[in-house]
Amino acid sequence: MTSINTASPDTPSLDTGRPVPDVRTELPGPLAREILAADTAITSPSLPRAYPLAPRRASGCVIEDVDGNLFLDFNAGIAVNSTGHTHPAVVAAVQAQAAELLHYSASDFYLPVYSQTCAALAATAPMPGPVRVFLTNSGAEAVDGALKLVRHATGRPYVISFFGAFHGRTYGAVTLTASKAKYHKGFGPLVPGVLHAPYAWSVRDPETGARSHDEDLTFDFLENTLFRHQVDPSEVAAVFVEPIQGEGGYLVPPQGWMRRLRELCDRHGILLVADEVQSGMGRTGAMWAIEHAGVAPDVLISAKGLASGLPLGAFIARAELMESWGAGAHGSTYGGSPVPCAAALATLEVIRDEGLLDNAAKVGAVLTEGLRDLAARHPSVVTDVRGVGLMIGVEFRTAAQSAAVQQGCFERGLLVLECGETTVRVSPPLVITADQARTALDILGDVLAGIPA
Repeated sequence: MTSINTASPDTPSLDTGRPVPDVRTELPGPLAREILAADTAITSPSLPRAYPLAPRRASGCVIEDVDGNLFLDFNAGIAVNSTGHTHPAVVAAVQAQAAELLHYSASDFYLPVYSQTCAALAATAPMPGPVRVFLTNSGAEAVDGALKLVRHATGRPYVISFFGAFHGRTYGAVTLTASKAKYHKGFGPLVPGVLHAPYAWSVRDPETGARSHDEDLTFDFLENTLFRHQVDPSEVAAVFVEPIQGEGGYLVPPQGWMRRLRELCDRHGILLVADEVQSGMGRTGAMWAIEHAGVAPDVLISAKGLASGLPLGAFIARAELMESWGAGAHGSTYGGSPVPCAAALATLEVIRDEGLLDNAAKVGAVLTEGLRDLAARHPSVVTDVRGVGLMIGVEFRTAAQSAAVQQGCFERGLLVLECGETTVRVSPPLVITADQARTALDILGDVLAGIPA
């Protein structure tokens, strides 16, 4: 079995000198097939597996599967492994913390690492003034906690999110979600008081597959339909928004849209909640995607890349909002457990000390330019390339084409992942190098050449 050298996390190399990617068996390979068979026999069929990858170990942007095949990871575990796989600083922090204290509940006792993590996150907050932080196990839990907070702090019962949004799968989070009807099917009635509005994009042209911005659509609907016919704005606690929609298709709103949303919220005394579970932690070249819009939210939600792969989420809120609820109003047995907190502190340090925000912007520009060149060469297949930093969506004319690209990349050792109905997301770890980006572009070019119009 080939070993992976973790000495240089941002440019992982193999001590055998093998290139990456390097696929040497059929996919899935013989050991992977055994794992798939065992998995199928016991796990919930609700798990939506993308392709038959059975990872064994990883470093940086490289994954080795159980059959020894090497893959270039451009989905980062669904945008989770922000500092790359098994970054030495993160691993060291986890090992040191695990040797001292694995768990004690921060809901009932005072864990030093809990408040240290809250303070480190608060230092990154994109809103002025003092803030407070609550730690959770996941993004969905953080969304549910934020939902409770905004209703409690305002005394208002309604909240608004957007069509195309994905906020998670717990009951509150999945009610806010509106990216796919199947996430709601069979689970009603959902949490009451949640309304949806159009995001800043028009419907795709059914003939060409092209999209166009229509930011007025959002505000005309809110002011002239929703607030006129369904709910008075004085009863709306908050608007939940992804500064860049993730599962909905990596949709980037036009410049000025987020500012108009902030102004609308201010006009009606509504809180603005930024769900940065996928777009945050440096993915866009800024710590938080909302910073690109120059807008300050009232509440910000984080997870995924926060602890480089360990389960941790958080919501950060203006202090006066968080101080509106008292002891026992919200808690969590495992949220902010010591080991994930140690990983988060190390992750924040690595992002800062290794210049990963700049790297996300620079390598993201290489990828975006290369992908737009590929789109120009395949106009009958690719309809759009959009994104910021290392959060890039490549949209195709049909769902069959996007599925074929995802599968074709996997077969060639490049791991990408679909989102929306016709889009493939490109979201590698923040440690990705320009050379690795060019390798991925070569593979994508090869795959696109074989996709029928």
